Amino acid sequence: MAEITAAQVKKLRDATNVSMMECKKALVKTGGDKDKAMTLLREQGLAIAGKRAEKSANQGLVAAEVLEGGKVGVMIEVNCETDFVARNENFQQFVAGLLVKARDHADGELAEAVKDELADQIAAIGENMKVRRNVRYTLQGPGTIASYIHLGGKIGILLEMGCGQDATPDKPEFKELVKDITLHIAASNPQYLDRSEVPADVLDAERAIFAKQAEGKPANIIEKIVDGKIEKFYSQICLREQPFVKDADQTVTELLDKVGQTLGDKLEIRRYARYQIGA
Repeated sequence: MAEITAAQVKKLRDATNVSMMECKKALVKTGGDKDKAMTLLREQGLAIAGKRAEKSANQGLVAAEVLEGGKVGVMIEVNCETDFVARNENFQQFVAGLLVKARDHADGELAEAVKDELADQIAAIGENMKVRRNVRYTLQGPGTIASYIHLGGKIGILLEMGCGQDATPDKPEFKELVKDITLHIAASNPQYLDRSEVPADVLDAERAIFAKQAEGKPANIIEKIVDGKIEKFYSQICLREQPFVKDADQTVTELLDKVGQTLGDKLEIRRYARYQIGA
């Protein structure tokens, strides 16, 4: 049996980020061959990943970045089992590396592209992890893409704000508005951009609930009650109709119109994504 030195173990540890004990075991089994030991650890890592997959991964981090002066934005959510690991520097560096890779992958494609790296990380850390989702925006016309990370990575926002004039995104009022809208989305958790996106089955279910609540009243009264509650429902779940979080006396749309008048431009929220760990 080949003698395994501490230097060999350290080299394998540095190359794989696996524990010293596991590295030594792998080197012993492979007669000190580093490459074969790395392969063995990789195989073991995949096996560990399979065992850990049954455990719930509902902690983790959301990360986002904006590139090319607001023309491109990416956001990812990476889950792990415990908040302890989520706060670990190695996990955070791993997520940062995945965020860079996300620049080159369309929505939902990142998990498949990095599955081998993820398996290695699971083996190194010893917790189940998954790349839950990723999104990539490219600016569509005048405007800007912005991101916001809240609560240390628990909530993330990616936003595309549009306008009609190329000069508008450089103006302080526009930049302040964009910041406010990302904060609003983080705090108010809209489910849809506007009422046109609300599925018919969701509305039907709500109407049925509201009608049940108004049972016993005349049919025409029930209809008015249901219509009124549906309008309120829209104001709760649709971003453009929500009361602005910093001033409930105006809706988000009214805020856009107000700032747009100041800037002499037409402003619009083109799209947004909101990721929340565990949601």
